[in-house]
Amino acid sequence: MRPLVPTHVETLKPYVPGKPIEETEREFGLKGVIKLASNENPLGPSPRAVEAMRNVSGATHLYPDATSFHLVRKLAAHVDVNPEQVVLGSGSNELIELLIRTFTTPEDEILLCQGSFSAYRISAQAHGRPFVEVPMREGFQYDLEAMAKAITPRTRMVFLANPDNPTGTAFSRDALTRFLAAVPPEVLVVHDEAYFEFVEWPEYTSAVPLVGRHPNLVALRTFSKIHGLAGVRLGYGIMDARLAAYLHRTRMPFNLTVLAQAAGLAALEDTEHVRRTREVNRAGLDYFAAELPKLGGTLTHSHANFVFVDFGRPAVALYEQLLRKGVIVRPFAGQGFPNHVRISVGTPAENARCVQVLKELLS
Repeated sequence: MRPLVPTHVETLKPYVPGKPIEETEREFGLKGVIKLASNENPLGPSPRAVEAMRNVSGATHLYPDATSFHLVRKLAAHVDVNPEQVVLGSGSNELIELLIRTFTTPEDEILLCQGSFSAYRISAQAHGRPFVEVPMREGFQYDLEAMAKAITPRTRMVFLANPDNPTGTAFSRDALTRFLAAVPPEVLVVHDEAYFEFVEWPEYTSAVPLVGRHPNLVALRTFSKIHGLAGVRLGYGIMDARLAAYLHRTRMPFNLTVLAQAAGLAALEDTEHVRRTREVNRAGLDYFAAELPKLGGTLTHSHANFVFVDFGRPAVALYEQLLRKGVIVRPFAGQGFPNHVRISVGTPAENARCVQVLKELLS
């Protein structure tokens, strides 16, 4: 196929998702497999969202509202911005694709943090956009000073994951403010805050309050994590209204389904589900932080809904051993972390089972 396929696609390594429960059970002849690999909500979807989707399911023979009128306005009120500043996507991944397609050309460069969320690199390469990766500093932290220095006249876009995936680390309001001051106004800064609802660090900030002062700043969020709607595919961006207008030119029509719009509207009202999710997550992070070091694990301080652990042995081999015991986690050897696995916070029972299986394997 090489004559038909551009080099940047021919050499592209696709995103590898977490292994599904059904596939694992089928492959290894297991029952009751638990998945702690994809940072999904262990409580399931918002009950209000499920009810709302059920109520509108009879209208799925009709095309959805192409403007997502009601959800856009409810979200705008929820985050205290104007509706013209909101762009919805089929997950925040669609918005990553849209931003690259809309605001960069093959002559531009995209600036990334090495080892951060792989979707940025994959999307850049898929669009034939050159990218530069700046290494993390000690402690698996974004090196924002080095990234600012790496900006050149060719740089058109910078992606920041805060909190980061897969490391779980985060950087402060002051660090973000200093970085934005150093970035030329013609460079777009994309602040991906998919896990911001889980952060309990007073020095952290969302990018949303800063968008008004920085027209080149975009905040990306998702309903996949805190609201438990990963299977619905619903994300949103907050940005200057002029940027949003260009994204509306390039996005696909009807990019949000009838079900996604209904689920989003209901989930925003389900404050109890959000509260319980945060509570379960905090307890799970504390549990892993207490138990995994006893097994020789070294953890970053996670600000998200997962832990990033180095057990001092090849991650892929440990991942495969865990699979055979019915526990799915995520190895990150392919991203330059040969000994690290990412373990999502599950229910208390799932967390305990994961630790017990690790004890059996690591003893």
